[in-house]
Amino acid sequence: MTMSNGIKSFPFVSMRKITKSFPHVLANDAIDFDIFHSEIHALLGDNDSGKSTLMKILYGYYRGDAGEILFNNKPVSIKSPQDARNHKIGMVFQDFTQIPAFSVLENIALFLQDLQPVYKQKEVAERILDIAGRYGMDINPAAPVSGLSIGEQQKVEILKLLLSDARLLILDEPTRVLAPHEVDALFEVLGNLRKDGYAIVMITHKMKEVFACSDRITVLREGKVSGSMLRSETTDNRLIELMFSTALPALRNAREIDREPEEVPVLKLADIHTRSEGNTVSLKDVNLEISSGEIVGVAGVSGNGQRELGDVILGIERSTRGTKLLSGKDCTNRSVGDIRRSGVGFIPENPLAMASIPFMTVLENMVLTGTGRYSRHGGLTMDWNSALGDFRGAQERLGFECPFNAVPNSLSGGNLQKMVIVREMTHNPRLLVALYITRGLDVKSTVAVHEALLKARENRAGVLLISEDLEELFALSDRIIVLYKGEIIETVRPGETTMYKVGRLMTGAEVLE
Repeated sequence: MTMSNGIKSFPFVSMRKITKSFPHVLANDAIDFDIFHSEIHALLGDNDSGKSTLMKILYGYYRGDAGEILFNNKPVSIKSPQDARNHKIGMVFQDFTQIPAFSVLENIALFLQDLQPVYKQKEVAERILDIAGRYGMDINPAAPVSGLSIGEQQKVEILKLLLSDARLLILDEPTRVLAPHEVDALFEVLGNLRKDGYAIVMITHKMKEVFACSDRITVLREGKVSGSMLRSETTDNRLIELMFSTALPALRNAREIDREPEEVPVLKLADIHTRSEGNTVSLKDVNLEISSGEIVGVAGVSGNGQRELGDVILGIERSTRGTKLLSGKDCTNRSVGDIRRSGVGFIPENPLAMASIPFMTVLENMVLTGTGRYSRHGGLTMDWNSALGDFRGAQERLGFECPFNAVPNSLSGGNLQKMVIVREMTHNPRLLVALYITRGLDVKSTVAVHEALLKARENRAGVLLISEDLEELFALSDRIIVLYKGEIIETVRPGETTMYKVGRLMTGAEVLE
């Protein structure tokens, strides 16, 4: 095979006719996939395409039902992650495996297999600094991991693989929680690794990043390869067609909402403080207003108070100081039930764990937050026909499809998110609190969810949108607040600043002038 640089070479790793089934799901269907040295290979696909499953088979996390893996053109057996590491294959998962109380050096040492039970920390530190310096990763081996940014923690994961002599790096959604300047820094590191002959597979759903750093692209759809090509041979529209077999509707611009100057905000937080417990962050002097028909975005690196802000609004966490008004009514430290009954909808970051009961049907889950609306005969019966009619009406307005007889743990991430959105928007909430609403969703599901938020805004709901995706915040928000260490350090309008400035604010690297 001829590479893009004209050099003929066998693939470093080849996967041939890989097939993998789970109960009721054919995740990978006879997939062929090649990986070369000195190449960044982007792996694209929607939420049900099987891309993560394919890479977990290569890493030994899963075992394929059929097919073979070739290493330097010779068949190998990979039955575990240890087998994969023996063949110089490493993987960085979305959730990092680090011990916060340990230093960078200690976390890396735990992963290295060539160390003696009693090792010299100075020698390990020198190895870390040598590799980190070679590839432009500024990291202090003595720093505790608990004090690192997400971008720095990701560097620790990459350093683990490099120091263990991996030559193929698999990165699963590596930019998911990074600020724009951290994304640029990561791509610079990957580019340097590519120059030194490393092979890199990047699982991603962000089209912009595919074109920014990849050499070759493979697209999966419904467990099969729908296309594989050089980056220079394709366009974003072509990739979307390969992912979904049809073009996606463009996200329309939100119309302006007329507001009266004296209109009471749907949410007003005044001088809110909370007490930190365990791994939580304390909120300090939080002042925030959200008007009806307004989307306020919350930007911040994970762990800077976003979850605590949502919990205070919903009544999950009590404030130690300050007041919370909902449509002018004092609801400070009221119960979650009272807050929900006052017209607040909630879309959590993990719908399966936080917003559904896995063994109940979708329809049964739909009525959980409004049982009083559908209960009859003193709560002895439920008006299921009325509930189904309401939810089908909301589903049609939003353009979603919900399999009402299915159970939540059988749904894809996109369909599960849609189930929660339909439930929360059926009765037109006054305030909608949405946390990481498109995390892990494919492009098609993301467009549908964004459209749902705009419809909520047009129905004059106030929306608090907490997201780690700055492109999403800039596309949807009327205003953006930046949270850093539990404080709102800046409020900006998308048209008056840039994502880079907000990204640097998120990481504490800059103060807007």
